[in-house]
Amino acid sequence: MAVDTSARTTTWTYVDGEWISGNPPLIGPVSHAMWLGSTVFDGARWFDGIAPDLDAHCRRVNRSAANMGMKATVSAEEIERLAWEGIKKFDGKTAIYIKPMYWAEHGMPGSVVAADPDSTRFALCLFEAPMHTAQPHSLTLSPFRRPTPECAMTDAKTGSLYPNSGRMILEARARGFDNALVRDMNGNIVETASSNVFLVKDGVVFTPAANRTFLAGITRARVIGLLREAGYEVREVTLSIEEFMDADEIFTSGNYSKVAPVNRLDSRELQEGPVARKALELYMDWARSTRVG
Repeated sequence: MAVDTSARTTTWTYVDGEWISGNPPLIGPVSHAMWLGSTVFDGARWFDGIAPDLDAHCRRVNRSAANMGMKATVSAEEIERLAWEGIKKFDGKTAIYIKPMYWAEHGMPGSVVAADPDSTRFALCLFEAPMHTAQPHSLTLSPFRRPTPECAMTDAKTGSLYPNSGRMILEARARGFDNALVRDMNGNIVETASSNVFLVKDGVVFTPAANRTFLAGITRARVIGLLREAGYEVREVTLSIEEFMDADEIFTSGNYSKVAPVNRLDSRELQEGPVARKALELYMDWARSTRVG
């Protein structure tokens, strides 16, 4: 999710043992990350005094680093502690995006293309980012597709995957839509360009089965679990565009906006449905139950 972190947005970054205000220059033109894309990140949220699943996001960024051939140099527990330390630097009124990151400074000796794990660096960036839950948005089927694990680093939340998402969104917006519904190389729907996706048909909730071509998100897993606990049948299955066009309702999930309904898919108009509203209600009730103190 691209966010303006200019002077208009309060931003704090922890790097090399200190907190720095604003957007510090960290990656130079000879850095492996700048040149060859060895970056991973994760994103958690703080709002209303809570940071839902922050621990899970901290663990995932370390898995991403390892999967990209780098070293996770900071424990997940320490990343979480630093995040709470950084949160205290804000006024406590506006929601915050919490973004831990790793990148490589150098390539391997004798093979510059591969990242040198011993050159791994870490930063933790926090910036103000208002919540946009429950805002309806439109989707169109993208002509572009998600790569397979054989073609790209799909087992990591890496910045190198996001130019593909970016062109999906640009193409969709050029045709008057907010976002794009995306297929894998086999033609099955897997997610949108920036979030996971659900459909509801005859009271049953469906979401694409995790097949390693897309990020099966932490918020997605939380929503699935909460809906099941509430008595909904939720199926993780292979889904086609025809099934989405025939759905009673469609909604998306993601860390940035949590749960949001889809009000249009190509030529089909949709209404915000009761399951999307319930999913957001369940998520927010659970999140607020995690508040400490």
